[in-house]
Amino acid sequence: MCSDRQRGMSLIEVVVFIVVLGIGIAGLAILYNRLTLSSVDPLVRKQAVAIASSLLEEIQLRPFTFCDPDDPAVFTATVPTDCTTQEGIGTEGAETRYGLTSFDNVSDYDGFSMLGGIQDISNTTIPGLSGYSAQVQIVAAGGDFPAAIPAAEALRITVTVTGPANTQVILQGYRLRYAPNSP
Repeated sequence: MCSDRQRGMSLIEVVVFIVVLGIGIAGLAILYNRLTLSSVDPLVRKQAVAIASSLLEEIQLRPFTFCDPDDPAVFTATVPTDCTTQEGIGTEGAETRYGLTSFDNVSDYDGFSMLGGIQDISNTTIPGLSGYSAQVQIVAAGGDFPAAIPAAEALRITVTVTGPANTQVILQGYRLRYAPNSP
């Protein structure tokens, strides 16, 4: 049989129980907070993929020719020396993505970046995308393919988009010069 002294819990046991329970609840609250913060990540990643995909498609739709598309020999050149203005990796003159002298060839986008948010083709900042940045790199990519494709006939396009919380998406694509003098 139990005496009155053996029933219930002492004050020390109750205090220890409350402390242990408090530590457990605090740990769960921290875990819940981290899960809540990272639950937005799929949205940020999806937006970064959409930006990178859009920019990659824009670049791949540009011509890849021996001559600058403004060159009179752009449609007749079969080798780079047929051109007055040869197309090389990087911009020729004062070309930009925007305005009257816009990028007119795939290779013009090398080194292009949008660091203060994402702008559309008319240089208008897109609302809600100020936390994102994009960078482009273009390199000769002939070695990425079988020997049947000469080194100078392929470009590798790398688009890197960085979003909030340092979310980074890298997309790569290729552009082949499949007809020597087609724009």
